[in-house]
Amino acid sequence: MITHLPKRKILKVSSQNTVVLENCFIAASISSRFWGLMGIGEISKDCGLFLEPCNSIHTFFMKFPIDVFYLKREKEKFYKVIGLVRDKKPWRMDFPVFSANAVLETSSKSKLDLKLGDLVCLS
Repeated sequence: MITHLPKRKILKVSSQNTVVLENCFIAASISSRFWGLMGIGEISKDCGLFLEPCNSIHTFFMKFPIDVFYLKREKEKFYKVIGLVRDKKPWRMDFPVFSANAVLETSSKSKLDLKLGDLVCLS
């Protein structure tokens, strides 16, 4: 697992400010963004990987499908969902989303309740 990376929660900013992801690992260094989820067997439903800066991903050497959320920074810790790809299979590539500043990757099994336009916050 990716336990060596710092961890935060992802909150969906709404009237309830609900936690949508309990364990979000932060990949901010070049090496942690490069390795990402490659070679990991599976991640639990409450885990994800937040890559910043990032505007495109690949799933080479991955062993499970992921959901990909492209995020644009709105304020210091706030991000807007500007793109999403559900159930991205291993050994695929995405074109860059040029206005994205960050990417959130989760297991496809997590069924994260986020849609285009949602505002999220790192807590």
